[in-house]
Parts: sequence; structure tokens; C-alpha cells
Amino acid sequence: MSELWLVRHGQTTWNVEGRLTGWTDVPLTPLGEQQARALAGWLGQEGFDGVLASDLQRAVHTARLAYGEPQARLPELRELHFGDLEGLRWAELPEAQQKALLAFEGFQAPGGEATATLRERVYGFFDRLPPGRHLVFTHGGVLRMVLREFDQDRFLPPCAVLGLDWAHKRVLFVRGEGADAS
Repeated sequence: MSELWLVRHGQTTWNVEGRLTGWTDVPLTPLGEQQARALAGWLGQEGFDGVLASDLQRAVHTARLAYGEPQARLPELRELHFGDLEGLRWAELPEAQQKALLAFEGFQAPGGEATATLRERVYGFFDRLPPGRHLVFTHGGVLRMVLREFDQDRFLPPCAVLGLDWAHKRVLFVRGEGADAS
């Protein structure tokens, strides 16, 4: 059995500003810290065989506030690298880039990473995890990619949690969809 609980990090300064945030290491806002702390009571009642986080501070800080120190901080769990688009606001993107990014299939930012590469990186890591129950602090693009794979194309807000039966490739639950996504 391989059960994954994927947690999107809390709100960041760039989320508030509507900026594309890939590998830039931006901090959580006070609201983002509050969102992470709000998960602690619920997650603290659960047991996990592994607690992992992206190596970017927004994921690590969310992990610390929501559950505890992650056992590993891994670049494999990072967001999509937006390359030359990194830090741009949505309205600043050319229309073609907006459409490609919304489609998320076959997208590659100039000077950045292709969605196919993101998939290979993240899924390769998930496939190498030992059987068990793993809590993974990661990013919105990772959650969206997984949901798209399972025919549920949607964006999840900061600190949403996606439960997966990874071995059978099915969604167990989604928590936090009604939260403020700003």
C-alpha cells in the first residue's frame, strides 16, 4: 500500500500579488502561517511513515507549522520552474502563454521546465517511495498535475490536502477546497 497526503504550502507574498512562483524561494505571509497552523490539530492525529517536503522555504515552513520537521527536504518535490516567466503577474503573460499554462499539458516556460519534465520528476519520486503512508508538503502545480491525471482538473488553495491511493492511482479525499485561495 502506498498512501500519499499531499499538502500545498500556505499563502505566500507572491500568491497575494498574483505572481507565477516556481523555484523562487518566497516566504509565507502571516495568513499562510495561520493556514499551516490550522492543519496541525487534524494532521497531528494521523500517523505517517514519512514526512517529506520540497526544499523551498514555503513548503518547509508549512511542514514545521502543520506537522513538524520534515525528515527530508527534496528538490524533486518543487513546483514547476517558470523560467523567464518567473515572478510575472498573470496579466503580464502573453495570451498564448496564458492558454498554454491553463491547459498545463505540453506547456514549457521559456528558459523553464516542461510540464512533462515536472511529471517525470515528481512521479518518479512518488514511485520510488517505500510502501506506507507519507505526508508530503509541496506546491499547487504538483497537486494540479496529479488531479488532472485523475480526471479532476482544478486548482486547490493554499494548505489544501489531497489524499491519494498512489498504488491504485485514485483520489481518497480533498480537504480545503472551500478555503480562501487568495
